This record gives sequence, C-alpha cells and structure tokens, in this order.
Amino acid sequence: MSESILDLFRGMAVIRRCEEQLAKAHQRGLIHGACHTYVGQEAIAVGVCAHLNRDDVVFSTHRGHGHALAKGVPPVELIAELFGRATGCSRGRGGSMHLFAPEVGMMGTSGIVGPCILQAAGAGYSFRLLKTRKVAVAFFGDGAVNNAAFHEGLNLAAIWKLPVLFVCENNQFATEVPFAYAAGNPSVAGRGASYGMPAVEVDGNDVLAVHAACGVAIARARAGEGPTLLECKTYRTRPHAEGMGDFTYRTREEVDGWKARCPIQQVRGEVPEADAIETEVAAEINAAMTAAEAAPWPDPTTAADHVYAEPSRVPPPPRPGERVITYSQATLEALDAEMAANPGIFVLGEGIGVRGGNFKTTAGLFDKYGAERLRDTPICERGFVGLGCGAAMTGTRPVIDFMFADFVLDGVGEIVNQIAKMQYMSSGRLKMPILLRGCVGIGHSAATHHSGNYYPLFAQFPGLRVVVPSTPYDAKGLLHHALRCDDPVLFLEHRELLATKGPVPEAPYELPFGKAAVVREGKDITVVALARMVPKVVEVAEELAKEGVSVEVIDPRTVAPLDTKTIGKSVAKTGRLLIADEAFAPFGIGAEIAAQIADRHFDDLDAPIRRLNGLHTPTPYSPPLEAAVVPDAAAITQAIRDLLAE
Repeated sequence: MSESILDLFRGMAVIRRCEEQLAKAHQRGLIHGACHTYVGQEAIAVGVCAHLNRDDVVFSTHRGHGHALAKGVPPVELIAELFGRATGCSRGRGGSMHLFAPEVGMMGTSGIVGPCILQAAGAGYSFRLLKTRKVAVAFFGDGAVNNAAFHEGLNLAAIWKLPVLFVCENNQFATEVPFAYAAGNPSVAGRGASYGMPAVEVDGNDVLAVHAACGVAIARARAGEGPTLLECKTYRTRPHAEGMGDFTYRTREEVDGWKARCPIQQVRGEVPEADAIETEVAAEINAAMTAAEAAPWPDPTTAADHVYAEPSRVPPPPRPGERVITYSQATLEALDAEMAANPGIFVLGEGIGVRGGNFKTTAGLFDKYGAERLRDTPICERGFVGLGCGAAMTGTRPVIDFMFADFVLDGVGEIVNQIAKMQYMSSGRLKMPILLRGCVGIGHSAATHHSGNYYPLFAQFPGLRVVVPSTPYDAKGLLHHALRCDDPVLFLEHRELLATKGPVPEAPYELPFGKAAVVREGKDITVVALARMVPKVVEVAEELAKEGVSVEVIDPRTVAPLDTKTIGKSVAKTGRLLIADEAFAPFGIGAEIAAQIADRHFDDLDAPIRRLNGLHTPTPYSPPLEAAVVPDAAAITQAIRDLLAE
C-alpha cells in the first residue's frame, strides 16, 4: 500500500467523522443556522487538495466543509465557526456557508451560487500577472453550471489560459431540483469543448480516480497550459441541509444505493490501518468538538469591525496651481502614474486596450504596459467584476472599467454580495483593493440604458467607498487615493464633466475620502451639490451674488463616506440648506443628508431643508424631454429664492 492511499483515506475519514458530529451538534442546537454537510462526497475534496500547496488557493460553495478540511483548516476551527465562536475560522462571522482561512489558501465559501468560479479565475489572473506557479481551484455543484457565472468564468479562463481547475461536484441535485431536469446538456464535462478547454468526467466516489485526473489538470495549470474542467459524479447522502425534508424529491432506495458506493468503503480494504486511523480520527474530532463548545463567544463590540480597511495617512494635497487640463486627462495621469508605480495594477474592460477606452480612460497605456495589464474583455460584466474580486483577494489590484454604470448592474451581485463583504467575512484577513469605474449622468441623448446615476444605490451598502468627483483636481486626487487604499471603490464620473477643464498639479497627490470641498463660501444659504450639479450651482451662485445673495456651495466629493460635518458647519452659519442632485429624490443621497443634518443641527435651521432633484422617471431620449428631467439653472435659482423666502 502506498503512503498516498493512507493519507487519502485519513483525509476522507476526518471529513466524514467531522460531518457526522456536526449533524448531531445541529440536533443539539449548537449550530445556530444552516448546516450543509459533505457526507458522501469526501473523495473529491481529498483527491483534489492532495495536489495543492499551502499557497495554492481554493474557492468554494455553500457545501464547503470538506474543502476547508482538505485544504488544511483545523477541525476545531471549522467546528467552532459553526458554533458561532470567536475561535472559528471566520471568527464567528460566517457559519456553515462562509468559511475563510486565507492562511492555508482557503479563500472562502459562498452562500451564493457561482461566484467561486469567477473568483478562482481572478486568482488565476493574479498568478499569471505575478508570474508564479500557483494554482486556483473552484469547487461548485451541478446547480452552478446553469448559472451565468459558469459560462463567463470558464470562457475568461480559457481565452486567457489561466491556471485554474474547475471542479464540478455533480451530486445530481441543486437543492431539490434534479440535474437531469435542469440541464439541456446533461454532461458537464461535455461542455468543456465549448470553451476549447480539456474536460474529464470521473467517478467522484473513487478517490484514486479523482486524484489521478486532478494530478494531470494541476500539472497543466502549473505549466501555463490553461484551465481544466473536472466533472465528478457523486451524491450527497444527507439532506441538502440538516433538518430539511429529504424524500419529497428523491427516494430512500436511491439514497441507500449511493450509500453502498461510499467513497471511504471503496478503498478501506486497501488500508490495513483503517481501524486504527478511524479510532485516532474519532478521538481528534471528539476533542475538537469539546474545545469548540468551550470556546468563547465573539465580543459583541466587534460586530462592526473590519467593514473597511484601516485608513492610511494622507499627506496634505497641493494647491491646484495654474496648469489647466481636462477631467479625463487628470484621471488618465493618475492611472498612468499608479500603474507605473505598482506592477500589480491591471485594467479590465471592453475596448480599454489598443483603443484606449470609450471615454479615453486608458488612452496610450496599452503601448506602455501591454495586454497583460490592459486587458480587453468580452461583454460579460458579471464575469469580469467577479474575476476582479478574486484577483483583489490574491495579490493584485484590478481596475474594472465598465464604461457606463448602467452596464455594471449585470454584476451588482458580485459587488454587493462578494466585493463589499469580503473584508468583513474574513475578519480583515483579506483586503479588497479593487477600483470599479464608469460614467454616470444624463446628457447627449443617451436614453435610459446609458444615463443612470447609481451612487445612492451603492452608497447604501457597507464595505463600499463611493466617489463622485466634479472637478479635474478632485478626480485626479481621489483616483490616486482609490488606487492606494485597500477598500473597494466605486469611482463614478459624470459623462458631461469629462471635457471640463480646471487647474491640476502635475505630480501625484491624494485626496482622502469623506472630506467635502467648500467650493464657494457664503453666508445666506448652503447648497450641497453633487457631480454635474456643482458647476451649475456655482454658476447660479455667481449670478445671485450680483443681487447681494451669498450662497455657500459644498461638494461632498464622496457619498460613502459622507462628510456631514462640513455640511453641518456650513448650515450652522447660514441656517438654510438646499441639496441639488441630478439623481432621483426618493431614498436618495439628499434624503440622507437632510436626515443627518436635521438630527444634528435642527436648532441651527431657520427654514425646512429642501431638495432639488431630477424627475423620478427613466431617462428619455428626445432633447426636450431629456432637458425636462434634469434641474437647470432656472430651477436651481428658483429653489434658492424660495428657500430664502421661508
């Protein structure tokens, strides 16, 4: 008997014993949420992970206990996590479906189907860019192969020859939906040819077959020959989750038939030490259970820790100076300087390579940095946003150029459920240095699918920084900061501002997030303006000054974080507040500003807070209709006059 069979047997025994004990713990009420066990599928995790080094990475799905254990997570940390204890692998933040142990290359499991596929592709991109021999593995169930993430992730990995192994654990059911019903093409491995990718179907209950197939695939990946799709036919012999009914969609006879094909029993006869190993494993898991149950609860005062990275100190920025350039030139300078300084920065997007981007956001950079760092993508926003998430987790700094903010809505699940939450779920052990940039705003008769203002949407989610610059000076300084911080940043640029000009220093500089600009000082009324509304309000303020009306104009510059301190200080001086925003009024940034100022500065107000917004309607195409939905100079002037009259 070879040593490898003994190790494989022991690995499967650890998973099986741990899962059986967790099922009992669930019945005792020690597990406070879902518990998705891996019983019956042990051969796959063990057969695959036997080929991985500690610094190779694994991305997994909600049924990820086996992957975590096979990758090196100590059983006591896994069990403690399901018990919700501070010593758990995710420090009590994750439970059964969200397991993080980046120290051993376990990059997380997800309760959402499909993101692990894209994240593994992103890790593969990092490894290729950094010229390492590391490999990324995505484990996912048969339900994921009918998800867009499967198509987009495999296609991206194939065209870029990324070092990724895609492992489909085809256990015949996606929750309770039979794969035979859900798949027009019932062969997962058969789909590999669609991507020009080697694909192998193996008996997922035969650990030696899995081990052999995986060995070939991992060797290919390390040699730079690209990804492989591995379909492992298997079966979960316990319910989808503990406590759920199991026989409304499958029969006892079917389950019993698969139990007879137990992966552990298939090799047990080749392991003379099997009894001794199982006795030793039982003692290990029992001790882990006892230790986990005795472990402390997390400190409730830490519940909001690790939502954001620790901020770095930002030196005072220089004065704007006399050099005048456009908004687009300012952001291009910042991106160029940061790419020169940091070889881990790369840009993904449609047409951002040789062409230089639809709005010249990367003009001239392809000749400097090449295709590895200026990577044109297929039209697959969810795919390259999710890939960017995995890349940011594994040592690089992706810039996702999505052209129009409307387009990135196809990837909003990756932003909200993955990118925004990764630092928190990993208890700060993973950072998320990703920049997502694109145009917002109404103009040029772009109509409703190229005109959205989405900063109120993204500002609502913890974990995201949302930046909305209005001047070339601000745009450059904020972009430099975005490319140096460890938080995910939505950098939203109003299309109608891209050609505007202003003074900008040539040398790099940073502007911190959460610091508003007092664009114009005044004493009679405060107007908070965002994006394109800033120059419009300033123009109106200059006209009103001729009548003796003194308007103070404040640009928040970032809406997450939002600098209400500067706004409040201004309101304490003027006694009146108007918020001018092209975005919708209901549930918008203006409502948030009004609520915070009313709460903290009610006694300073001499009149009700007022808001001026674009109409609550999709954006029309015809120029007269388009103009009617955006506040113009006359509307701003009237709103200021009306508030001063109250």
